[in-house]
Amino acid sequence: MTLFEKIIARQIPADIVFEDDQCLAFRDIAPQAPVHILIVPKKPLERLGAASQADCALLGRLLFSAAEIARLEKLVDGFRIVINNGSHGGETVPHLHVHLLGGRQLAWPPG
Repeated sequence: MTLFEKIIARQIPADIVFEDDQCLAFRDIAPQAPVHILIVPKKPLERLGAASQADCALLGRLLFSAAEIARLEKLVDGFRIVINNGSHGGETVPHLHVHLLGGRQLAWPPG
């Protein structure tokens, strides 16, 4: 069971900011911006690169949820969405998750 599955199951505490039947969103414990929220699907899916055609609706739901959370967090000046995939992509937890970053000017390129 991954760290995120344990958070979804409420076995590990988290600062949850949003939840629906398909996803859960919580504040990152090592934020890289004033607002750094992780949006994870409740369905276990290792990474974006492992998604199938059957996951299209779920992937859309994750992005829609990120935009809704950005509105709730009042990120009116903008925000960034990041999805890491694989070790070279910076993935550290093998459970698909969307990073929502905002609350300050973000640099480009990102890393």
